[in-house]
Amino acid sequence: MAQAYMTETGSDGSEPEPSRAGLRRRLAELRRDPGIWRRGIVLAAFAVLISLVMILHAELPNDIGNLGSLTETFLPWLGLAVPVLFAAALFRKSATALIAILLTAAVWVNLFGGLVTDKARAGGNLTVATHNVDADNADPAGTAASVAKAGADVLALTELKGSVVPVYEKALAATYKYHSVEGTVGLWSKYPLVASQPVDIKMGWTRAMRATVKTPYGEVAAFVAHLPSVRVKLNAGFTANQRDNSADALGAALAAEPLRRVILLGDLNGTVNDRALSEVTSQLRSTQGASGDGFGFSWPAQFPMARIDQILVRGVTPEASWTLPRTGSDHLPIAARVTVKP
Repeated sequence: MAQAYMTETGSDGSEPEPSRAGLRRRLAELRRDPGIWRRGIVLAAFAVLISLVMILHAELPNDIGNLGSLTETFLPWLGLAVPVLFAAALFRKSATALIAILLTAAVWVNLFGGLVTDKARAGGNLTVATHNVDADNADPAGTAASVAKAGADVLALTELKGSVVPVYEKALAATYKYHSVEGTVGLWSKYPLVASQPVDIKMGWTRAMRATVKTPYGEVAAFVAHLPSVRVKLNAGFTANQRDNSADALGAALAAEPLRRVILLGDLNGTVNDRALSEVTSQLRSTQGASGDGFGFSWPAQFPMARIDQILVRGVTPEASWTLPRTGSDHLPIAARVTVKP
């Protein structure tokens, strides 16, 4: 009996590794199991639904609670369903669910896999940064000092409270010789700024501006914008109509810009996937999508879930894009390095 026990459990009392024959036997049992294809139909259906939402998100209606825009704002997060469903399919021993979930994973990789890798390149002769500093920021001087350390040649700040603007001006004076503030947005630059003026984005007060930055490599039109906030309400869905109208107005201003080199910096309160921003995103290129490392989520700062702060360009080449360390704001600052060709 002792010898038989040793054969079953091994000399140390532990379970032995399954033999190849044992694995083949288990696989054969699974193949003979008629339920392997019938189990997990609900899991498979859910995986197919997620795949369809990712593929056809542009077809989701915005008429009811801006459902399409809400989905597009958090679209990459649908990928979290893949490992959960995969584990459930293994537990259920469902081949049908596993195949459907693998297809869902393939769809996600096709759409977002390129954002996971680091696409930054060497080079670039102009570094820009933008930060929603938060009107209720308890440490504006510290926030200004933090973003100044990024070494940006051009820095855009949004959500500037009028009474605190002098604090930012004083804190940034040593780094930036030139600056201009229009309403609640401002631009600081190491190079001369000319033709600074507000941009009307249909809000009733100034939350966007445009200035010409006279860089050593040529003039660049720099736009700074803070589009209206959006809200998610149980009784109204994704309330973004004012944001959408302002985006259209900003898009018109960008289309009318005579300079061929354009950089848009600011808080657009939306991602580049959001169709409601198409009047803007159809004209410009995202530095994060072209040269970023990862998704570059910027909001909320304590647990970033979406990139609603943007650096978009036209006529210049993105080389790298990244997020900066957290400040006293509820947003993360973001920066990009671009090449301005004469």
